[in-house]
Amino acid sequence: MIRPNTVVRFFGTHAWLACAGLPVSGILLSGILVSGQAVLLGLPCQQVQAGQAQVDQAQTGQAQTGQDLTGTVSRAIAYLRATQADDGSWSARLGPGVTALVATSILHQGRSPADPLVARALDYLQRQVRSDGGIYAKGSRYRNYETCLAILCFSAANRNGHYDKILQRAESLVKGIQWDGTESHDRNSTSYGGAGYGKHGRPDLSNTTFLIDALQSLGRGPDDPAIQKALLFVSRCQNLETEYNDTKFATLNPDGGFYYTVAAGGTSQAGNTASGGLRSYGSMTYAGLKSMIYAGVGPDDPRVQAATQWIKKHFTLAENPGMGDAGLYYYLHTLAKALDAVGEETLVDEQGVAHLWRQELAAALAASQQADGSWANTNPRWFEGDPQLATGYALLALSYCR
Repeated sequence: MIRPNTVVRFFGTHAWLACAGLPVSGILLSGILVSGQAVLLGLPCQQVQAGQAQVDQAQTGQAQTGQDLTGTVSRAIAYLRATQADDGSWSARLGPGVTALVATSILHQGRSPADPLVARALDYLQRQVRSDGGIYAKGSRYRNYETCLAILCFSAANRNGHYDKILQRAESLVKGIQWDGTESHDRNSTSYGGAGYGKHGRPDLSNTTFLIDALQSLGRGPDDPAIQKALLFVSRCQNLETEYNDTKFATLNPDGGFYYTVAAGGTSQAGNTASGGLRSYGSMTYAGLKSMIYAGVGPDDPRVQAATQWIKKHFTLAENPGMGDAGLYYYLHTLAKALDAVGEETLVDEQGVAHLWRQELAAALAASQQADGSWANTNPRWFEGDPQLATGYALLALSYCR
């Protein structure tokens, strides 16, 4: 039974529920007070009750989920403690980005920078600081990716300004990598505002969202010029024609989702449609939504609304929509961070099913944890077969499930 004065949130729309027989004077639906029986986004009262029953059932198990989450996290950190290299790194063969990501995931679980596990990782990362201010492996082609992950880590560990100088120089480096007029690309260029691999690397949405994340962790907001430049690139990677996106791809597959890059002729890791459009997929759509929110785009903006509708249509924790099991843990981490940025506890999918996404995600990750406390993807694409990288992604995702 739906309780009087229960609020269910639909990505920013707060609807008051009432059903026939309940002592409630009416319903506030999209700002209009309606007397009589309940109507919720066109759903009859029986369907509202069914959806609320699902929410009630999830809430009943919430305390148990929290208890299970503590054990899941403890086992994961024990695994990482047992597998940390003597120099403080994890999977150093893949570059310092993995160490930065893992250390950040541990910090986000409430561990102190003074914890020996974290402190050794921070010492390792400090040894990766380069003369240009970047934090990356010697000769790396992934300066933006690695430096942005290190910024996230040092920002999470910063106490009393201890890492201020490192962070200031790293910020300068990643802003310098961003494509803009200094690379002879003005606002009309599809590369403008993006970040990519290497000094002359093609910009892409993944690298660009890491740039926005890093700047956001430094306290930079929508008024930061680098974030606004990045927002233009992000908007152009969406399958949606708007005043910000008049690229040739905008109308070829206008489903509101996001793809990998509009630059250099356009690429989607999910492939092309029959019409030549670029297929949207899950990890990039959540990355695009999160980036727009950090850049100050509001819930009523057509870009956010279109991305939200795509997510409702394709919501799942079993795969990376459009990519199957490829990049699954990257996807789950990005999903968690994006939905946390949205700020709603309940996601109602296209079928009207209400999901308490934090509890569902925590349960899904607990179920897929290995006996040694790690996670690993059976699909090794993007290095997710590496259990230290996958465990870092999983722990970051779990940090948004509390």
